[in-house]
Amino acid sequence: MPPSFKPFLINDSSGDPGLFVSFSFHNRAIVFDLGDIYRLPSREILKISHIFISHTHMDHFAGFDRLLRIILGREKTLHLYGPEGFLENIEGKLSGYSWNLVKKFSNQLIIHATEITKDTLSSQKYICQNGFKPACKPIIHPFFGNILHDETALSVNASILNHGIPSIGYSLKEKFRINIRKEVLEMLGLIPGPWLYQFKQAIFDQCDPESILEVPCKEGYITTFKDYKFEDLVRQLTIISEGQKIAYVADAAYTPSNVEKMIGLAENADHLFIESAFLEKDRDHAKAKHHLTALQAGEIAGRANVKRFTLFHFSPRYKEAKQIFYDEAMAAYQKSNFGV
Repeated sequence: MPPSFKPFLINDSSGDPGLFVSFSFHNRAIVFDLGDIYRLPSREILKISHIFISHTHMDHFAGFDRLLRIILGREKTLHLYGPEGFLENIEGKLSGYSWNLVKKFSNQLIIHATEITKDTLSSQKYICQNGFKPACKPIIHPFFGNILHDETALSVNASILNHGIPSIGYSLKEKFRINIRKEVLEMLGLIPGPWLYQFKQAIFDQCDPESILEVPCKEGYITTFKDYKFEDLVRQLTIISEGQKIAYVADAAYTPSNVEKMIGLAENADHLFIESAFLEKDRDHAKAKHHLTALQAGEIAGRANVKRFTLFHFSPRYKEAKQIFYDEAMAAYQKSNFGV
């Protein structure tokens, strides 16, 4: 079966950062960073449920206005996360427009924003019909460990990195993978369809093993329904394996503390997306700008034992140098990962 998460960079390796992660079996997407998003069709933007911002430099956050323009007037709840000062940044964006017409909107658009600091998560709600004014004082929760967002099927971890200002790295982890045995599905005469997604969700939700599911099946040319005990269907139909993991690191200095945190976030990831603004010959410039070089990114990928990595956020000073970036990074990756 295809992987649950399908990630792709919104722009090319020299463009504004932004990682779009769509879900294979659900009309939903998660985004990491929000630079220029004009390449994203509106139908894809409308799938977004959660956005995780590394920091609010313009090239990482300018797409918020485009996003807001697309979802305005829609029935939608959107969750955003960002670093220290994020609530003030969001409110500054929202207060830059006149909202005298939104009281007439019948659909309710709600924005939940959460600001991440070392010890706390401060959350605020903004409702379209109220002119996006803060609902109340921010609700503050302690921030323990690295778990930022947790659902039955997935979780998102965060780690605060140093880019001269706080810049947050993220990882998205599927808690476990559920594969359907197609040969058993066919042998039992069960018809694939939306019920399989609901069945998988019931597994994540730890449904009562004795509960009964009504499943569509074929008897000759006729579609009927058959009752199965939940635990029997799980045993016959599924293979449970380790879940998919994606990590995202944008704009962070190559310091011992940062490197340790980045390796922790990306450890054993299926796919790491990591910035590499400069080539190794410009290492001093990278240090001054609090960025990584391609060699440093490859070393981190290797030490984290990731299966695959993608570089992005190349400095515009380099022309047609993509292969050089990957040559440097791959050499470091192989040396760190395989000891060669």
